[in-house]
Amino acid sequence: MPGQRKRRRHQQEEARRAAERFAPAQGHWEVVFSTQDETEWQRGLRVLRATDTRIDWSAVRIDILCGRVVQPTTYRLSQFVPTAAPGLDQDAAEH
Repeated sequence: MPGQRKRRRHQQEEARRAAERFAPAQGHWEVVFSTQDETEWQRGLRVLRATDTRIDWSAVRIDILCGRVVQPTTYRLSQFVPTAAPGLDQDAAEH
């Protein structure tokens, strides 16, 4: 198929960049919203998208933890929180 090699290379490059950006040494994932009700999940996402400007939607992860008979399905929205650089905090405190 024409363009398949280019497309595959582009996808691999995107995956590599995402792995570097969201590496454990770069920060951690913080839960923003979690529920076990699918209707509440959909409503909550709509509200967050419309009202919360603090969320960087390019650094968001949606987890759907499939339940069993004993434990129900859980829907969770997490945002990546980068680790603060040590040098930046010290410079800001000195001035």
